[in-house]
Amino acid sequence: MTTGPGLLFAAAFVVALLAFLPMRLVLGWIGVGEQGLTARAVDGSVWWGALTEARFGELAVGDLRARVSPLHLLVGQARVTLDGREKTRALHGAVGVSRHSLSVDDMTASLSAGTVFAPVPVTAIDLDDVSVHFADGNCARAEGRVRATLAGDVAGIPLSQGMSGTAKCESGALLLPLVSQSGSEAATIHLWQTGRFRAEISVRPGDPAAGAKLVLSGFRPTDAGYTLAVEGTF
Repeated sequence: MTTGPGLLFAAAFVVALLAFLPMRLVLGWIGVGEQGLTARAVDGSVWWGALTEARFGELAVGDLRARVSPLHLLVGQARVTLDGREKTRALHGAVGVSRHSLSVDDMTASLSAGTVFAPVPVTAIDLDDVSVHFADGNCARAEGRVRATLAGDVAGIPLSQGMSGTAKCESGALLLPLVSQSGSEAATIHLWQTGRFRAEISVRPGDPAAGAKLVLSGFRPTDAGYTLAVEGTF
């Protein structure tokens, strides 16, 4: 079978049309806002666009360059490659969206946590080559290193150490089991595709008298030390 010049021209025209679509329009079509990625302003074309003051839920991402593959759009898939525009906040990776799946691929980034985990003073989340795939709302695959940076104190106990761990899936949720270098602080964070999360933060104080202060701050005694559960949405 041979392909006529008319069909080739039509295919080339469709690809060219997709390549010059406004980025704002395409991001709206594929529903990245519904998945939590928003921005104060979106400029440029689908091939080379820019997101200003982007956020993923409540996590600040910063200014990004973005591009979408027109060929993926032709088969009903969307893959948005993201690169940070700020030298002080590295970010590189991709977000994939289809009818039944959501994925974050090879993401390396430093995200400002704001007050998401309050009253626990988590100030930043660092991702190191993290990939997560949700299928039909359930976590199907996860890998890569995650680090949480803490600053300040809880009940007078300084929490200046960071906590780190490897991403994995558990019971349909993304699981981040994070532990400090000393082992005295730990966090178990479950995240669902809907943006809901549950974090359990445990502290083993060196001073037994600090336990009473932790209880007054909402912590409860457990086998893991003193634990506080925080729930919310990104």
